[in-house]
Amino acid sequence: MYDLSQLERQLAEFTSSLFDEGFLDDQFNQLKQLQDESNPEFVVEVVNLFFEDAERLLNELAKTLAQDDIDFKRVDAHVHQLKGSSSSIGAQRVQKVCIAFRNYCEEQNVEGCLKILQEIKQECSLVKSKFETLFKVREWRNVVLLHCDIFI
Repeated sequence: MYDLSQLERQLAEFTSSLFDEGFLDDQFNQLKQLQDESNPEFVVEVVNLFFEDAERLLNELAKTLAQDDIDFKRVDAHVHQLKGSSSSIGAQRVQKVCIAFRNYCEEQNVEGCLKILQEIKQECSLVKSKFETLFKVREWRNVVLLHCDIFI
């Protein structure tokens, strides 16, 4: 069975690794500061909304890039939206790939856009997995905290 100090340490170490590996930036800390007792799941909800929106945008990008006459302004608008939303949750690596994607749009480089679309999909998948792990450890910590409160 986990003890609280072990879970706190795991949570801190894992969170620190996400920053060290460039998955997250300080915007994530700012997002966490917006969470309070009245909305304890705020960060989880915002992150989940990001991934729902990202999936929709990635599908739109794939459809648009599959057309014979590609509307690069539309592609760029979708990438700009994804860049902004990834920035708002602190998903730094996704944001950086979006910047490169926008450069390919500006050049109207179809092959570059298709290649970087796959890279963005991979980065989104990676950061989603990292967030799921983070939230799982956080959830276990909260369960242990709840049990500690019951026995006090």
